[in-house]
Amino acid sequence: MLLFFCPERGFFMKKANKTGPIFIMIASFLWSVDGLLRRSLFSLPAATVVCLEHVVGLVLMTPFYLKRVLKEIRVLNAKEWLVVGILGLFSGALGTIFYTAALAKVNFIQFSVVVLLQQLQPIWAISMAAILLREKISKKFFVWAILAIVASYFVTFKDLRINVTPGNDTLIAAIFALLAGVMWGSTTSFSKILLRKVSFITATYLRFLVAPIFALIILVIFGQTASLANVTLSQWGTLLAITLTTGMVAQLIYYFGLRKTEGKVSAICELVFPASAVIIDFVYFKNPLSVTQILGTIVVLFSIYKVATLKND
Repeated sequence: MLLFFCPERGFFMKKANKTGPIFIMIASFLWSVDGLLRRSLFSLPAATVVCLEHVVGLVLMTPFYLKRVLKEIRVLNAKEWLVVGILGLFSGALGTIFYTAALAKVNFIQFSVVVLLQQLQPIWAISMAAILLREKISKKFFVWAILAIVASYFVTFKDLRINVTPGNDTLIAAIFALLAGVMWGSTTSFSKILLRKVSFITATYLRFLVAPIFALIILVIFGQTASLANVTLSQWGTLLAITLTTGMVAQLIYYFGLRKTEGKVSAICELVFPASAVIIDFVYFKNPLSVTQILGTIVVLFSIYKVATLKND
């Protein structure tokens, strides 16, 4: 799988020029499987999981890509190194930690207020694309984007109601989820800025280099560093599986597609996540789909197709 991404030019790069959104969708599908893999890591602090999964990815990438990375980073200026730091902190560390903490506050209910607020992530991503990247938001894009976001709500909640828990924990969970969505959504545009100067391989490597540093700092602040020594052999196996599927590999696929895809388009393509998550819930957990979920999935996928094929105005 790693060797698949070695060529920066050739067949796959030519394909990315036209089919970047497809690679975004593939990465989003992989991310929807991530929850299944992380179930056995519930005993570890979120920052520990974030730190170790990035370290494992970094170790695997280094023999293949270090020489290339060292060559490419010579062109980065102070502003772009700041972008690397933002990606490592916001997307790599804090986004995942906030999301995990939010789920913990609602007893890990899969389809809860947390997931709903995460589906607002495209709004932050599209807004940042318009501000930072100066991408134009046409009327047609706006219509299809809104339709996709609304349809994703129908996909996620079969009875069109949000599961909430009583008390202040729900409010805290909502705040954490909003913060995670803002961080993940905004970093799409920052990733685009970095990808203008370096390859998707180097961008992924730098993210995996910086993120564990911030995660480790968080562990020190909260006095959770001892958890790094409490990882079981089976949990190490899970971390390796995450790295080779929903972690490092998914990030490589995502950046490969993002380099040739507008940030606003990527934000809508990522709505494959809730659609595929519900399908996995049906296949793996045998939870039947409602009519609204089936119709919502069809509308989400069709809206993504329309957004991905819109011509720039």
